[in-house]
Amino acid sequence: MKGEEISYLSILNLLFLIVPIMIINYKLHMGINKKMLYAIGRMGIQLSLVGIFLQYIFNLNNPYVNACYLVFMIIVASFSAAKSANLSIKKFIIPLFFAFIIPNVVVLLFFNTFVTRLDELFSAQYMIPIGGMLLGNSLSGNIICINSFYKGIRENEKAYLYSLSLSGNKIEALIPYFKSSILASINPTIASIETIGLVSLPGMMTGQILGGAVPLTAIKYQIAIMIAILIARYFSTILSILFTAHKAFDDNDILHT
Repeated sequence: MKGEEISYLSILNLLFLIVPIMIINYKLHMGINKKMLYAIGRMGIQLSLVGIFLQYIFNLNNPYVNACYLVFMIIVASFSAAKSANLSIKKFIIPLFFAFIIPNVVVLLFFNTFVTRLDELFSAQYMIPIGGMLLGNSLSGNIICINSFYKGIRENEKAYLYSLSLSGNKIEALIPYFKSSILASINPTIASIETIGLVSLPGMMTGQILGGAVPLTAIKYQIAIMIAILIARYFSTILSILFTAHKAFDDNDILHT
């Protein structure tokens, strides 16, 4: 059984349900209607262009092109993480790039080798969608982690400096902020894993079922991808702190971001 095709006109029908939201926003003077409509319009244009581009990549299915596109995705994620965390792009883009590329590529290649058991590890059909899911979750995790880590140090600067003066060791002084930021990043993923199937049917599983896949096959893929997401997100958040911390502190271990 194949999933039903959705037309662009059918998608536009959903905008009728946006009207009540806009009325409420207007009455409450929330001032987000233009921003909301801009976001929806931009999403539609971006995804349409990406869809056309991905169709070309999928038809070409060249491993070098696929790898280049994955690297491009990682570069975009690095820029987005630096911008969202209010870090200097020039100063932190390279550390963030490596914090993304190392765990995500390792997990992706492991997934394609030992889980899906592909003959072509760089197959566009698997590499780009799975890599995108790993990167998307790593991005949100890194933003949460970096914000939590540096915000915690700024808000508790006296406590950090006091701990630093007692131990004389930056690592010992940073451990509490390191642990709390990792927990802040990973807890949402753990909560999602705990409630998956009970509270929600996740995107990958839903997409496969709508595409006609057997539910049990979709479930096995979803279990595998959620474990892969947890692993990639965990190590990416750790590396994002370790790599950016080298640039964030001066010779006296004072934070400058």
